[in-house]
Amino acid sequence: MNDQIQRFLFDKTNVRGEIVTLERAYAEVLERHDYPPVVDRLLGELLCAVALLTDTVKLDGTLSIEVRGQGALALLMAESNPGGELRAIARLADGAPPPGDDVGFRELLGQGQIMITLDPKEGHRYQGIVALDQESLAECLAAYFTQSEQLPTRLWLAADGARAAGLLLQRLPDESMNQDADAWERTLQLATTLKGEELLGLEPLEVLYRLYHEETVRVFDPKALHFGCTCSRQRIGDALLTLGEDELREVLAEHGSIDTQCHFCHTRYHFPAAEIEALLASPDAPPPTLH
Repeated sequence: MNDQIQRFLFDKTNVRGEIVTLERAYAEVLERHDYPPVVDRLLGELLCAVALLTDTVKLDGTLSIEVRGQGALALLMAESNPGGELRAIARLADGAPPPGDDVGFRELLGQGQIMITLDPKEGHRYQGIVALDQESLAECLAAYFTQSEQLPTRLWLAADGARAAGLLLQRLPDESMNQDADAWERTLQLATTLKGEELLGLEPLEVLYRLYHEETVRVFDPKALHFGCTCSRQRIGDALLTLGEDELREVLAEHGSIDTQCHFCHTRYHFPAAEIEALLASPDAPPPTLH
């Protein structure tokens, strides 16, 4: 399986981890867009990160990571759910030339922030924000866990345009299960020896053996991941309503209907005038704008 996430833990410690590898799901995201190679790689890292975080927080809903910068790359966004569906997009800044292959993370994005949104099927939506003030996406996300979750967490992310992979280690707060006081520092130090090409080139169990063959590691069954877009006619219609009645009627007056498409999967949606009128008449439609 080339698209999977696998949980593991170290026996008699409070240290857990996850390792993710992506090929087909990553390729399906890139096939739908034409990004510069440096953006392709960062998008692969983000796909791995959103899969790791979704499995970490055990969310019954949707988790998204949105990176907004003020550099050549204006937006990166990835989304995941417990069903293993992944999708992602990027957007270059208007008028900015395509970034070169050797542009670093900070230069590519400039100042900005990362927003992590947890949207459960039941309960309240939660959003955490962390600044883009580290040297890599992995370091920014580790800072998010320190700031928002108060759980020591480290990530290693890599992507090369064909394959993406990620490793996450986390120390849980329950010290009662920990019989090895040095476990966190030791497992962390071993993980820092992992090279990006090893994370990308080795299978998950090989990575774990390479790092932790002297540790007692319990490995769980992997979960399959795949590209999947959650767009639907209803969700696109709801998004159109946010434009407001005046703008929708202007488009109808000019074109007689509204055509749009999902930014993630490029599925096209055609809304005839009668359907737009029905949307505007629905109880969920926003009130008309007052002038």
